[in-house]
Amino acid sequence: MNKKYFVFAIVAVLALMVSACGPSNVTNQYAAPEALRTLNVNGVGVVYLTPDIAYITIGVNTQRDNASEAVDANKEQTAAVIQAIKDAGVEDKDIRTNNFSIWSNPQYDSSGQLSGVINYSVDNTVNVTVRNIDKLGDLLDAAITAGANSIYSIQFDVEDKSKAQEEARTKAVEDAKAEAAGLAETSGVALDMIQNISYYESGGAYYYDMGYGKGGGGAGVEAAAVPIQPGQLAVTVSVNITYTIK
Repeated sequence: MNKKYFVFAIVAVLALMVSACGPSNVTNQYAAPEALRTLNVNGVGVVYLTPDIAYITIGVNTQRDNASEAVDANKEQTAAVIQAIKDAGVEDKDIRTNNFSIWSNPQYDSSGQLSGVINYSVDNTVNVTVRNIDKLGDLLDAAITAGANSIYSIQFDVEDKSKAQEEARTKAVEDAKAEAAGLAETSGVALDMIQNISYYESGGAYYYDMGYGKGGGGAGVEAAAVPIQPGQLAVTVSVNITYTIK
């Protein structure tokens, strides 16, 4: 009799343990949080600068019936141009050769057929950094007079744009804040914390093609000063800010 009672007690205990492991009606404490209400705005800040530096490509193109003669003539003419650039106040470190090339030019007769005559062209170009752009026109005059006949890709820039970039960022953020405050007031909501902020920065430089082309030489070019207008550069920053609202 005692043995049967003991077995019954064990079965009862096991039943209680199984029921404890079964499904529960307790409320889920890990429900998804309520979605944030947000306001996204953009702001733009622009600062204008006057260029204080210029980059320009100056070259010499020569053509002769003989390849070696073309090279020799180009070397002499290029040396004269580089010396003129130095005499205009440009330091050696600001003159860099970026191309030297030679190629053949088969000639055609009036009927469009190869005539059997070949001439040779040689190009030698240098990149020049001009740190006193007030003298840029005089420098170009000197280079042309010395024999430069290929001048192009003038790029004006500002050597140090760090302060302008900082000012443009500040303006962009202020612009975004003002826009957010206006939208919040109009919509009847209140701004809360900033959830995200990102920005894009651009500081372009203007390019001017002098359009002198190739061929010819410096001797026949008008000696009048070359007019140069550097204009202004714009440093632009765009800011995107996301606020939570309540």
